[in-house]
Amino acid sequence: MTRWRNALALTTVAVGWLLTPLATAQWNPGAGEWGKSDPNDVRVMTWNVRDALCRNADKSETFAPWHAVARIVAAMRPDVLILQECGDNTGNGTSGGLDSISQLTTTLALFLHGGSDPYQGGTVGAYVQKYLLPADAGYDLPYIWVSNLSDGFNRNVILSRFPFADLNGDSVSQRSSPATVQAHLYAWGGDGGIRGFMFGELDLPDDTFAGDLVIGNAHLKAGDTSSDESQRERAARNMAYYIDHLFNGAGTGTPDPFNKIGDSPAAQTTLDANTPVIIGGDWNEDEDTNGRDGPAHWLTIAEDSPGTDGTDRDRSDATYDASTNPFNSERGTLGSTTKLDYIAWQDSIAVLRRSFVFYSNSLSGVPSWIPPELDGFDPPDGAHRPSSVASNHKPVIADFILPKVTVWRHGDMNCDNIVGFADINAFVLALVEGPTGYYAQYPACDYDNADMDLNGSVGFEDINGFVGCLTMGQCPD
Repeated sequence: MTRWRNALALTTVAVGWLLTPLATAQWNPGAGEWGKSDPNDVRVMTWNVRDALCRNADKSETFAPWHAVARIVAAMRPDVLILQECGDNTGNGTSGGLDSISQLTTTLALFLHGGSDPYQGGTVGAYVQKYLLPADAGYDLPYIWVSNLSDGFNRNVILSRFPFADLNGDSVSQRSSPATVQAHLYAWGGDGGIRGFMFGELDLPDDTFAGDLVIGNAHLKAGDTSSDESQRERAARNMAYYIDHLFNGAGTGTPDPFNKIGDSPAAQTTLDANTPVIIGGDWNEDEDTNGRDGPAHWLTIAEDSPGTDGTDRDRSDATYDASTNPFNSERGTLGSTTKLDYIAWQDSIAVLRRSFVFYSNSLSGVPSWIPPELDGFDPPDGAHRPSSVASNHKPVIADFILPKVTVWRHGDMNCDNIVGFADINAFVLALVEGPTGYYAQYPACDYDNADMDLNGSVGFEDINGFVGCLTMGQCPD
């Protein structure tokens, strides 16, 4: 027992001594830090940018929507960014109509990276990478996909840190609008609506994640007439069926088991059990105030609540967000109280760490809350103003914990695939009790993970290496 206490005391003292150099947490809005808590979380951001991004937009560093959107994206740094109302030059107040797929793809690359502007001439003055802090200089969304569907005015897009790849054997990784669904069960029949419901299949890094990810993005029909509501509901019912029956196999293990989806080429497999579907967009209806089962309901719950026809992988109900502004708890994405923009996910696979609505203008008078990436937007004291300039919609941001691969690493003594303070007691147990005592409490783990100096044995000489691994991430391979 004395050896145990001495080892624990020695390790604890060393840990405390090395705590000071640790970087500050990346989620601390009150200190202007709006990033992810864990770099391995996947951040999804949806935003109706209302014509801010189009080829003829003012791309200079002025009091203009393009500039405002670039700074906010730099501050939020999503891993997957889904946007609506892109490519409309007329709506932006300029001539030229709707961007083609090629034009909008080029425009979005300029939005991220800057460069020479082939449409307006000169050099792009405002772009995402320009406003990144030095610690985030490598941030990029290199995979850009523009939907081939539009309403004649604008397009939906997906920008991703991860590449697109076919995940279900149908030879397609991107569908601007899923194949037509025949009327069946609760599906009314048809597709994803006037602008499509785009689905992108993303290949996540195999050394970190146990599965991959499917992202859906939609801008459903706007308006308050019964026809508008019917169009939104039809699209949502059809896409709920598509998710449940094609991606999930309706619990049968076979994609489209009732042959009601015109998927061509046909999917060969359902998604891997560790691959969630996460969807979002401007669904144009507030589920809390509409007085009916609207798009968010159908896209997550389907017909029965609770029941066995939900759009989660296990056919339970999926979940849609209840995000609020962290500063004032307002839920609105259009104004302070109306929520039209949503993110929904299969919660049996993807675990929500947090979600929130971002509105910089609410931070007026509290400069500590304002992300430093917004400094300089409207000198000398208008760093809080980008949101109201960018769009009449506010973005919704969600951080997800996705299933990780199980790879025991040096320092990971409790087998949770994370090296952290929870490993201290297990490390001390390995030092004091040896493999017999260690395996008695951690039978599925690897005792040799305590060999921090890689000399082939576990002993007190490994303490310094463990502390360095724990506090500074300097872990041996």
